[in-house]
Amino acid sequence: MDSRARAHPRAAKRGRTPRGTPGRRTRKDWSCLLLVASFVGAFGSSFLYGYNLSVVNAPTPYIKAFYNESWERRHGHPIDPDTLTLLWSVTVSIFAIGGLVGTLMVKLIGKVLGRKYTLLVNNGFAISAALLMACSLQAGAFEMLIVGRFIMGVDGGISLSVLPMYLNEISPKEIRGALGQVTAIFICIGVFTGQLLGLPELLGKESTWPYLFGVIAVPALVQLVSLPFLPESPRFLLFEKHDQAGAEKAFQTFLGKADVSREVEEVLAESRVQRNIQLVSVLELLRSPFVRWQVITVIVTMACYQLCGLNAIWFYTNSIFGKAGISPEMIPYITLSTGGIETLAAIFSGLVIERLGRRPLLIGGFGLMALFFGIITITLTFQDHAPWIPYLSIVCILAIIASFCSGPEKSGHLLFPGLCHNLPHGCCLFLFCPA
Repeated sequence: MDSRARAHPRAAKRGRTPRGTPGRRTRKDWSCLLLVASFVGAFGSSFLYGYNLSVVNAPTPYIKAFYNESWERRHGHPIDPDTLTLLWSVTVSIFAIGGLVGTLMVKLIGKVLGRKYTLLVNNGFAISAALLMACSLQAGAFEMLIVGRFIMGVDGGISLSVLPMYLNEISPKEIRGALGQVTAIFICIGVFTGQLLGLPELLGKESTWPYLFGVIAVPALVQLVSLPFLPESPRFLLFEKHDQAGAEKAFQTFLGKADVSREVEEVLAESRVQRNIQLVSVLELLRSPFVRWQVITVIVTMACYQLCGLNAIWFYTNSIFGKAGISPEMIPYITLSTGGIETLAAIFSGLVIERLGRRPLLIGGFGLMALFFGIITITLTFQDHAPWIPYLSIVCILAIIASFCSGPEKSGHLLFPGLCHNLPHGCCLFLFCPA
């Protein structure tokens, strides 16, 4: 036993490094400013993404009535039901199309503006979208709502790409994974908030539904006011700006300590490794036998992630509950439970993911989703045959959400750094990963 173990026998027995030794990481890693940056960033970014996933649920009948009134005022006759369905489908799905556009914009904007200023500029999309959607009823133009949803999708695509990058680059590697949970948890909180504000007692009424979309401006303004007081990402300052003094100052501010030589050296080592990486095109990537299984794993997993049907659950929860025979008065309150389940499942996943690993959560999550989707198909088909069947449909919806949020939602994204790390050449596997 060495001298340190003799001096601290209890610490050695428990497998911990004694207090005061160089290997011990202190709680100073969790500095106040680091927490502020994560919460402000998540509130103005991932929170808004989650909020926009669920906010269209409650005002669905009022928005459809608004579409019908606008159409009749312009054309002199009510809108055709098929056209109304098409317009509503576009309103819902264009958010995802905007997300794709925003994701494709990130590489160019992030390289020029940096992480912090990209998030700041992105608030302009959120505020303009909020104004368009909130004023659409007053202006009598349903196109404003559709365009606003598209712009909000662009905001979501940018923020969900840049925010994890920013939080990853400002935090020490020892707490990087824990800090990364903030993004997923705030998405769940955003979904729950959208459902809560959509209750009839709050903003889910015919006269107030535009305010549901106007609320979007509040988190964006909070981030717009707060982020200028936070430093830029130290890694961006070193990699792109070659500003070592600025990077050291940023690390000192975020970590709350004067000696940041270890953190700076880690970033410089990463920079040296990246300079030696051979970049390949997508075609070369697909032809390369060395990363074939990584490519297959990423494509299959992300295809399942995108095509698993969870967004349909979020966008059409009220309709599904209506089909299940739930009374319209009870639907908003039952829908609220889905946001609560998602939040609890995200917290559960964060607690067990390092213990169980990514693969079991992915397989288990997708497997349970397939099972419950099969059951809900049967219950919706035979919902009139017994009074208890609609309640089984509700249980299935909650189980589908819990299965996704405790497995694929988080472990899917965390699986890819391990797949891509230390490959013989720098492949672009992350091209296949959604924001």
